[in-house]
Amino acid sequence: MAVNRFVLNTVSYHGAGAIKEIPGELTRRGYKKVFVCSDADLVKFGVTTKVTDLLDEAGIAWSLYSDIKPNPTIKNVQDGVAAFKAAEADSIVTIGGGSSMDTAKAIGIIVENPEFADVVSLEGLSPTNKHAVFTIAVPTTAGTAAEVTINYVITDPDKVRKFVCVDTNDIPEVAVVDPEMMASMPVGLTAATGMDALTHAIEGYTTRGAWELSDMFHYKAIQLISANLRDAVAEAKSGKPASGREGMALAQYIAGMGFSNVGLGIDHAMAHTLSAHYDTPHGVACAMLLPIAMEFNKGVVTKRLAEVAVAMGVDTTGMSDEVAADAAIAAVKQLSADVHIAPTCQGLVEEDLDQLADDALKDACYPGNPREATHEQVVELFRKIMA
Repeated sequence: MAVNRFVLNTVSYHGAGAIKEIPGELTRRGYKKVFVCSDADLVKFGVTTKVTDLLDEAGIAWSLYSDIKPNPTIKNVQDGVAAFKAAEADSIVTIGGGSSMDTAKAIGIIVENPEFADVVSLEGLSPTNKHAVFTIAVPTTAGTAAEVTINYVITDPDKVRKFVCVDTNDIPEVAVVDPEMMASMPVGLTAATGMDALTHAIEGYTTRGAWELSDMFHYKAIQLISANLRDAVAEAKSGKPASGREGMALAQYIAGMGFSNVGLGIDHAMAHTLSAHYDTPHGVACAMLLPIAMEFNKGVVTKRLAEVAVAMGVDTTGMSDEVAADAAIAAVKQLSADVHIAPTCQGLVEEDLDQLADDALKDACYPGNPREATHEQVVELFRKIMA
């Protein structure tokens, strides 16, 4: 058996009210000044305040940084590093979705490894020497799992591309997964982040690096997402508490425990590229591409996709693996339609396809794909989501 590495948070808390554990985690370690990294909308709508009020009650000083774009840029990171230093902070609490957490990861890494201040040199397998600043990550969406991964994604607007950084030194020491922090997610974001989580789970289950430990997490995540995402979206529509949100909070974290350690594939490589060029929300891009990527990979991972069908609740009795794999693809399409995600990308034009394919094949997620792809094949995959 090959040697497989697995990296997880030192501590994680789960369940309603979990954020109450944050002050204790800071004070027990002796931290005095917290750098709160959150996006402007969460600040505006009082979500960030749920955590900063706890810091105030505990007498813990803090400084806020919220200059973060939905697809965080190199400048967002560099400005954040300067703000961290100016605040004379000694720790980070990041509150938000992937954008806030990815920005916080990059800030924490560069503060401790200033030789990477250009940010772009962190792309790929980042050769840092020191662990990032002590960080507590509090997700407010149920999808990215950035609180438990060793990855983060930054946008280079000058080159119109996203780049993935992979570094065991960037994982937050503490994750606090409190479904009550996700209660303000609107319908569209609930759907998109949920489909991002499903993509993590299915790609993680079929990636080249998949093995028994990661399979355990990914299979369970597929089950939980299939059982809870529709209810979570309905809950977001009605505003009435239900079990869907809590199930998705756990599911996305479990998926993150897996894919962070074994990689993803061509769906994420293409989704990163699509978001960089068209500003397509990441989860929406993943959802559009997931059945297409599954179909492309089917001949290589037929049995695995047949198992995905079972995890999604499909009765595969009497089906061959090939038919069951097709049923898994159909189930993904149905789930995406049920949560109202369009199957095509508005604005995607033929003249951009060559550049999109080039960028996707260079993305750090692509090498995990179980099937090799040519440039022409990736162009054709993108063509399938043209409106």
